[in-house]
Amino acid sequence: MPNAFSPQGARIHGGPDCHGAALHDFSTNSNACAPCPAAQAAVRQADASQYPDASYSALRRQLADFHDVDAARIVLAGSASEFIFRITALAAQTAKTAGEGGAVWLPPHSYGDYAQAARAHRLAVTAQAADADLLWACEPSSPLGAAQPGLGEMADARTDKSLLVLDRAYEPLRLRGKPSLNAAQLQTVWQLWTPNKALGLTGVRAAYAIAPADAQAQVFQLDQLSPSWPVGAHGVALLQAWTDPGVQAWLAASLDTLRDWKARQIALCESLGWTCLRSDGNFFCARPTLSHGLNLQQALARLRTHGIKLRDTASFGLPGWVRVSVLPPAAQDALALVWQELCVSD
Repeated sequence: MPNAFSPQGARIHGGPDCHGAALHDFSTNSNACAPCPAAQAAVRQADASQYPDASYSALRRQLADFHDVDAARIVLAGSASEFIFRITALAAQTAKTAGEGGAVWLPPHSYGDYAQAARAHRLAVTAQAADADLLWACEPSSPLGAAQPGLGEMADARTDKSLLVLDRAYEPLRLRGKPSLNAAQLQTVWQLWTPNKALGLTGVRAAYAIAPADAQAQVFQLDQLSPSWPVGAHGVALLQAWTDPGVQAWLAASLDTLRDWKARQIALCESLGWTCLRSDGNFFCARPTLSHGLNLQQALARLRTHGIKLRDTASFGLPGWVRVSVLPPAAQDALALVWQELCVSD
């Protein structure tokens, strides 16, 4: 199981760290064309002096209409990570009720919170999907930005006792390819959506899941496991903006820009001697070529002191590689310049 923790016990994530926000942050997969102006304006105008409607009735209807599903299938969450822990708690609770230990299946390389939630709820991690009470999938996956092999077969083989959750955090930022699951298969799995990445507003914590068509009992149980008001006024504003046609048009236009930037960035990384893996999203994995006895951690530390941050993928089970988010040309050029000055020649 990939280790989601540093030696000090802190969880490993991209984005700002103890040194603050990096000037050129390649470590987080937020939309580099963002923030979306209309979504940002909606968040700024949110009325934080009032509680949101505790039932989120209007927001649930908006999200349901956006996805063409029944509003009863919408489960709101404080963030994707909050939902990950809550649905893991449901899997553990269900297994305990059945007198079983409970088990989770994880993709070979995946977001560390899946495994951390399993540890927190004392669920075993199994290599056999058929033995799992909870199965995780992500497309485009992180860190690889690729399709998950065998996902269609896994969806078809899912049993009534198992929960299959498809993390769709990067689906809105897909730059090529298509989902592995067809429309009918998507109705049988949990779909987890986090629009803050696509809109470039990751500091606003809000997410939602679409339950399978036959999961009314599980929706009720997840509601019982939730604190009151899991999403605040700013999160509500973000999710409402997400459904706006103008915001979706802005997102579609941003993908064209990201495709151009990605092609340029891969060419630049390859010119530095890096090996770049093919991906479908607004990020990719690369293996830098190191020289002068440097290891990857030393190279990344040098970059960080000059305002550039990359995401080491060792915690994903890919030591020696980095996950690189697509950024504008000026940031790409800064990366190349600093890399050549600090990590290639002394």
